Amino acid sequence: MTIAFVFPGQGAQYAGMGKQIAAASAQARQVFLRADEVLGFPLSRLCWDGPHDELRRTDNTQPAILATSMACLAVLQARGVTPHLVAGLSLGEYTALVCAGAIRYEDALVVVRRRGAFMQEAATGRRTAMAAILGLDAPAVRRICGAAATRGVVEPSNFNSPGQIVIAGDEDAVQEGIRLAREAGAKRAVQLPVSAPFHTSLMRPAARRLSEVLVGLTIRPPTIPVVSNVTAQPVREPDDIRRLLVEQVASPVRWDESVRAMADAGITTFVEVGPGTALSGLIRKTVPPARVLHVEDPASLQEAVTALEVSPSDVA
Repeated sequence: MTIAFVFPGQGAQYAGMGKQIAAASAQARQVFLRADEVLGFPLSRLCWDGPHDELRRTDNTQPAILATSMACLAVLQARGVTPHLVAGLSLGEYTALVCAGAIRYEDALVVVRRRGAFMQEAATGRRTAMAAILGLDAPAVRRICGAAATRGVVEPSNFNSPGQIVIAGDEDAVQEGIRLAREAGAKRAVQLPVSAPFHTSLMRPAARRLSEVLVGLTIRPPTIPVVSNVTAQPVREPDDIRRLLVEQVASPVRWDESVRAMADAGITTFVEVGPGTALSGLIRKTVPPARVLHVEDPASLQEAVTALEVSPSDVA
């Protein structure tokens, strides 16, 4: 058995996330309490009780998902489950790097809170949007973005799974992209309730500001290969990790390619660690033969541990 842990990104948040697993596990509670101490405000209460409007603020969302994912990871690791590869979607890449020992948890909390603020501020004063396009392949979506660019900036931002691609940019251009996608036969083309055009060239100001923060971040060689969103390949050198984390902000997330790369490397079981099951669905569409599990509460933890039938020969 070869296992990959995958970690969710922004959009997975919900009020109540992590509450059950923290109530059941001292290790999980400690992860949340450490986040409260590092950030200087009760992030745990925001995760567990909301309110939703505060939780969905990007500068809150990013550390909240990181902390919840790390709490779930702590409990899973306590059961003796370890991965052979790790990856995360967008923000989730930071969780993957913490899991792999490349970045300290405390440092990641501070960085992603600032990252969230930078990404939100990059779009301030500009009417922007993101939209999901279902049922068209990547070349078709790129052509649509090229045609819609007469209305402004619009680019592919997330290659999630075969036939599921997100575009983002200026609102008028995204709306034109939606219209053209429907004309081209897309099964669905819908605007998403997202506050900024993440992973597009409009995020370059955020990338520049993040680069100044990451200069001072200690990054160590990961103990487990970490698959990068930008290259869809494992990244091992600290300088490469730092550079790719900057590029990631304004580059499309190549999640489908990342999943296929992990499968090609021999991964047979994916465990989504953190709130929600969005990645699980994308993985099933991308590599249907793979076994996909998730851990976000005591019930799903027990199901995953039982399914894995962990023994010393099964862990890395």
